[in-house]
Amino acid sequence: MEYQWIDEYLKSMKGVTSDYKKERNWVRYFIGGKMFAAVCMTEKGVTDFVTLKLEPAEGEFLRRRYEDIIPGHYLNKLYWNSVKANGNIPKNLLSDLLEKSYYLVLSKISKKQKEELFC
Repeated sequence: MEYQWIDEYLKSMKGVTSDYKKERNWVRYFIGGKMFAAVCMTEKGVTDFVTLKLEPAEGEFLRRRYEDIIPGHYLNKLYWNSVKANGNIPKNLLSDLLEKSYYLVLSKISKKQKEELFC
């Protein structure tokens, strides 16, 4: 899985910011100061997995259906899910899940923050 398309896709979403967390070697993506996705890298800088937030029932369903979707690394495993980069998850499914994660987190931020982001 190529990191570049994921980075470009996530940054194309309105109001998204990102940072690099050296301790875990991952790039984190935020909306309104709240993380909604992270791309975790190996020591050699290769994408290892993509972590995203989903409603618990959907995450559980997907983990049962796809062996390459696992409970989220370093995060609350009820809400966070990790997609193995070298797995068999279709690109269109991953982009759909990233978008769902974005809107899930966006729905939790205040109206005032949304106005600041989108005005």
